[in-house]
Amino acid sequence: MVNVAACGSDGDGDKKAGPDSFKGQTLTLWAMDGSTPKQWMKDVKAEFEKKTGAKLKFEVQQWNGIQQKITTALSESDPPDVIEIGNTQTPAYARTGGLADLGDLKKDLGKDWTASLNESAVYDGKQYAAPWFAVNRTVVYNKKIWAEAGIKGTPKTRDEFFDALDKIEKKTDAEPIYMPGQNWYFFDGLLIGKNADLVKKKGGKWVSNLADPKVGEAMEIYKKYASYSKAPKDKDEATPQQAEVFAKGKTGAFIGLGWEGATAAEANPKIKDDIGYFTIPGETAGKPEGVFLGGSNLAVAAGSEKQELAKEFLKIALSDKNEGALAKEGGVIPNKESLQSNLKGNPSAEAAAPAVEGGGLTPLIPEWGAVENPPNPIKSYMTSVLKGKSHAAAAKAVEGEMNKRLSQKQ
Repeated sequence: MVNVAACGSDGDGDKKAGPDSFKGQTLTLWAMDGSTPKQWMKDVKAEFEKKTGAKLKFEVQQWNGIQQKITTALSESDPPDVIEIGNTQTPAYARTGGLADLGDLKKDLGKDWTASLNESAVYDGKQYAAPWFAVNRTVVYNKKIWAEAGIKGTPKTRDEFFDALDKIEKKTDAEPIYMPGQNWYFFDGLLIGKNADLVKKKGGKWVSNLADPKVGEAMEIYKKYASYSKAPKDKDEATPQQAEVFAKGKTGAFIGLGWEGATAAEANPKIKDDIGYFTIPGETAGKPEGVFLGGSNLAVAAGSEKQELAKEFLKIALSDKNEGALAKEGGVIPNKESLQSNLKGNPSAEAAAPAVEGGGLTPLIPEWGAVENPPNPIKSYMTSVLKGKSHAAAAKAVEGEMNKRLSQKQ
């Protein structure tokens, strides 16, 4: 691995780094489309340029094909200095030596970063990125249909949620919940709630753990949700877009991201005032369901010659002031629980926040990315169970493919 201290200028340059030494330099930032709200970006850029005397070159990237683009950029002699990377992708980039060690930044800035968010920024015991923000799923529901079913309030436990779906099924002509057979990231949340691991070490290699009974228990919960739905068993939430299905006003609820509720309202403004959100309830009232914490980290390229300047940018972008502003303007979960008050007034974000502490990710190993490449074998497993196969048989049918993918070099 390349260490921060090993890069940059020779001699005393890095020791004396400060505003005067940064003047005339340009820092390049790669951030993904949609991650940087306009006012936030404007304010951070102004603060950075005023404090350092350097310029910020901001380049927007698209998610499609980004992994290969970043991999290539990190291997070149003049990479972008600061890069937004998906949290699940961080281990793969760290393993190649493409990311700088940010352990000193963690000591200065990250003493109270939310543990579940920071987990993805650490690889092999070292801090290779900084947690930036997260998003997670909530229940998006149609208040009008719930009122028609005589449901008062929102459920606080999973059983109460199933009772509500029963009432919708019996007392209205609406579909209680839209739950396609391959909503994989919701299923991953159920796995997190069950402390079920998808992989295990065997003979020094990562192999499938899909046959674990705990995985089967999570799938039984998923199966019960799906029993209230007419959605296809062999499609995910994007085929068709579940927000568009919900927009027709004939569905009691779906489980999705906050922007999907907004998409439904845009597709059918008549239901805008009927849309509500609540935290996905878990087994007990005091503990929400496990959720997959999708999101992004900020990293510094190991090959950057401006690492001290890059860290100055991170100190500004990740300050409580700017992190709070990002949460407020973008409706995303900030990297510290103490900053979640900035979500007040944003119903979907307020519903998402309580589940963050108990949230998690897909396996944080570099080999994992290949498993999710289409066709995702876990999605095939889910469809098989929903079509009547036993957990054990469905898991066995895809185990070979999972192991093959886990053995691929990234």
